Amino acid sequence: MIKAGIIGGAGYTAGELIRLLLNHPETEIVFINSSSNAGNRITDVHEGLYGETDLRFTDQLPLDTIDVLFFCTAHGDTKKFMESHNVPEDLKIIDLSMDYRIKSDDHDFIYGLPELNRRATCTAKHVANPGCFATCIQLGLLPLAKNLMLTGDVSVNAITGSTGAGVKPGATSHFSWRNNNISIYKAFDHQHVPEIKQSLKQLQNSFDSEIDFIPYRGDFPRGIFATLVVKTKVALEEIVRMY
Repeated sequence: MIKAGIIGGAGYTAGELIRLLLNHPETEIVFINSSSNAGNRITDVHEGLYGETDLRFTDQLPLDTIDVLFFCTAHGDTKKFMESHNVPEDLKIIDLSMDYRIKSDDHDFIYGLPELNRRATCTAKHVANPGCFATCIQLGLLPLAKNLMLTGDVSVNAITGSTGAGVKPGATSHFSWRNNNISIYKAFDHQHVPEIKQSLKQLQNSFDSEIDFIPYRGDFPRGIFATLVVKTKVALEEIVRMY
């Protein structure tokens, strides 16, 4: 039985992770850390888990009692934690923030997109979970990169639900603002573009084109829909076969 701990347990990402782990036959959740909710039941925050667990949030960090630690923290917080705490040497870490997604000599995190790095992810001690937009867009482009077909700029239009902005209320995530509305944000400068390029170059080293990415805020809670446009002379039937 794999014993797991979670840091940042009150957000949407943690809620989905908790659901997955509770239903995993080989996993036991030892603790779910949330300083602001310490002592409260998990179901007081994640109401969809009623009847699934009696666990409570804690402000303790018994790292020596677990095999794997999940970070569901805000971007930047995982790196701060790693630099300020004595993390057990043999503790596996899965980071759901963007702190370690870009390969660097400063860390040993594996980019954990299983369709790209399945074998390395299975054996890694530290795994950086891919971003949401990045996952959707890569699943559309990786078969082309594998066949060396990305020879020009890629245009991407993608729309995401409001939960992607996190649980903390903000001006562009309130229902009254999102309802019957759609808007562009971070056009051509979204934080997921570097990790997408990194993965494409892993399969097609010659890829050196632009990814013109236009993200949209959608009028729905969750999910992503992406439209990707590339130019190629390869017949449609051949492209379908690749996918």
